[in-house]
Amino acid sequence: MGQRGPYNDDLPSYAVQEKMHRHSAPWTRPVSLPIPGVQTRRLRILVPNTGRLQHLGAHRFGRRRNPLLLCIACIAIFFTYYILNGFSRRDSRDWVEQWPPQNGDPPTLVFQRRDLQKVWNWEISMGHFPSHAHIPQEIGLPTPPHNPAIPRKARAIPSRYRSPSSDTETKGTGSKRVYLDIQSKPPNVAYPPRPIPNSIADMDVVMKHCNFSSNQYVRDCLEVLRLGGGLDNQKRVRRGNMDDWKYIFVESNDTTPAAAGSDYEWESESIPRPGSPADFSAKTDPNDGLVKKIDSQWEPQLVLPPVLPPRSVARRAEACDPENPRLFHMFWTGPFTDKPYLALLSYLFTQNTGIHLKDWPADSEVCRPQFWLWINPGPAASVPNPNALHDMYAQLKSSPWASPFLHPRFKDVIQFKLWNTTEQLDGIPEVKDEWRALSDSLFNSGGHIISVPPAKMSASQSSPNSTASASSSSKKSEEEDMINRTGSKSASSYDRLSVILSDMARFVLCHRFGGIYLDADTIFLRDWEELWGWKGAFAYRWSRLPKYNTAVLRMNKGSALGTFLFRTALKNGLDFHPMTVSRYTADAHLEDLLLRLPDALFDSAWLNTEYYQRDRPPQPYFQEFSDFFDTPPQDSAAPQALGFEGFFRGAYSYHFHNFWWKPFDPSRNWPDLGPRFLAGERAARRTASANASYATTEASSHEHEEDFPKDDVNKDKRDLDWSTVLKRTFEAYIRGERPNMYGEWVQW
Repeated sequence: MGQRGPYNDDLPSYAVQEKMHRHSAPWTRPVSLPIPGVQTRRLRILVPNTGRLQHLGAHRFGRRRNPLLLCIACIAIFFTYYILNGFSRRDSRDWVEQWPPQNGDPPTLVFQRRDLQKVWNWEISMGHFPSHAHIPQEIGLPTPPHNPAIPRKARAIPSRYRSPSSDTETKGTGSKRVYLDIQSKPPNVAYPPRPIPNSIADMDVVMKHCNFSSNQYVRDCLEVLRLGGGLDNQKRVRRGNMDDWKYIFVESNDTTPAAAGSDYEWESESIPRPGSPADFSAKTDPNDGLVKKIDSQWEPQLVLPPVLPPRSVARRAEACDPENPRLFHMFWTGPFTDKPYLALLSYLFTQNTGIHLKDWPADSEVCRPQFWLWINPGPAASVPNPNALHDMYAQLKSSPWASPFLHPRFKDVIQFKLWNTTEQLDGIPEVKDEWRALSDSLFNSGGHIISVPPAKMSASQSSPNSTASASSSSKKSEEEDMINRTGSKSASSYDRLSVILSDMARFVLCHRFGGIYLDADTIFLRDWEELWGWKGAFAYRWSRLPKYNTAVLRMNKGSALGTFLFRTALKNGLDFHPMTVSRYTADAHLEDLLLRLPDALFDSAWLNTEYYQRDRPPQPYFQEFSDFFDTPPQDSAAPQALGFEGFFRGAYSYHFHNFWWKPFDPSRNWPDLGPRFLAGERAARRTASANASYATTEASSHEHEEDFPKDDVNKDKRDLDWSTVLKRTFEAYIRGERPNMYGEWVQW
């Protein structure tokens, strides 16, 4: 007798099948339906199982009722598909206009359409929109505004022949552009040439080659930046026409306006053409389509300063534009360490500061930049004492990392500034009369508020000297207290309040003084001349996300964009977290006025650290940000072999994302700037040394250079990390042992 199956072989086969079906078949079954407009996905719904119904009908009603049940099931499927298809065909924008997203962030908008139009018109008229990008249709401009920051279009097509567009174009009225082929000329090919004074980067071209949203690789972007900027001196291996990679231009002296009625003149349009933005003024609600912040009133009518006609470089007598000061801002809290030290050294190594000249020429065509390092003297929640400025300079002079930059040689290009939150916010007209109402929630990061008790605030107002006189036990407890932290000493003791304060400080500084803000964990990699030439505001992309990272932020002094941001932030709890700022501009359709540049320009390793573009990474290849400080052994030959020239060549800067507690050069964790700064070096060596007897001996003989112990190269780390190589490269320039990246030697 053969092996039996799971059921009794004596049962008829139809009985077995019916039993299996009754016990296993569900009442519903899944059906996949196509989603209109979405080819890559299908909708899965549950419908009545007709097979189960058929058996049920046969059992209870006989087999004559089966066709009726099948018809009912088909009708149910038809209505389900019709309803889903009808909803999907509705314009999703209609839903956004009527209802805020239920699962997303709440709306932040407090300005009406008329005010958003004012912001756009003001920024364009001031020359702050040097782009051919279109104005979103939600702004509702009926006619194209004149744009003095872009050239006239040759042979513009009359509007009646142009294809309908939902967005608004701007009409170029500016000077012609001459794109540059920048290369080192023989025999001076050892170093790249300095950028041409007042040259300008065309961000439309940069976005074309670098935009992550259009699947551009960081590696390819850096090559375009490198070749277009002339940084591939003596190493150009590309052959062929490279006009498409030219992104740096100068404005032509030819400012002759186009003759009326010529091919270069735009057609006059007094009414919107078919397909142009809708005329919102004709609607009952002029703000139709805008989603206002919940439980908030529209802002009163926006008042902006008068528009100053922009002057092109060709028509400007002086090298610097008074409305566009070349100021680099950086914010620092806590003891001065090797982090701001290296940021300042990289600034001197790359920017055209003039320290390679004996005297700065009065008739120079170059606008000399300045670096303003803002020092917050105590904890972020404290109020500076009356002697704060004196105390700040006393601490800078005693710090081996800071004191070198007080040398008279750097007084015209590096300045230390005292940060005072009250004074700075009072200097912003848009918030000076109202910000105190939010003082209890001043530390707002992405809607998460850290409250500072009044008792802690008053306790934090004491001067650094009084804090130093406290007992060591109380000092240790205060350092562990988040409210009284000054600087981040480890990953577990992060100074979060200072980070939140810096989120606001960067917008305050740029709006009040103009210029570019950079986080202190930033290293300059090339001259920023052509970035200064581009008059628009910008930050950069948050890795793969279409959000801002404001570790680099450029804004124009007293701009309409700044007014919008401060008034909007005031109504949203003074929240300046970059993710929140992304919501401000997106809700108001102003994102193109604060251009989100690709992170390849300032943060070239970010995508790789988040597992993107690892199939074609740039050089160097960092899988984690810590690789900058601890280069993996399999890649550790590159730093010494390639040096500074092999570190993300083409990028304007590098952002190493915090790691405040990791030294750049562990085996030589002190400033190494030569005999002029020997006293600070000795002090740092004593601090770094674990040998108490050595420290005591050195302290008694530090006045004599010949008593300074000589270094043994065999005690140095064998495989130097990227952070160490960059630090030692910048220091060698200050010591006078090598030129800077452009072949210029420092002059003392």
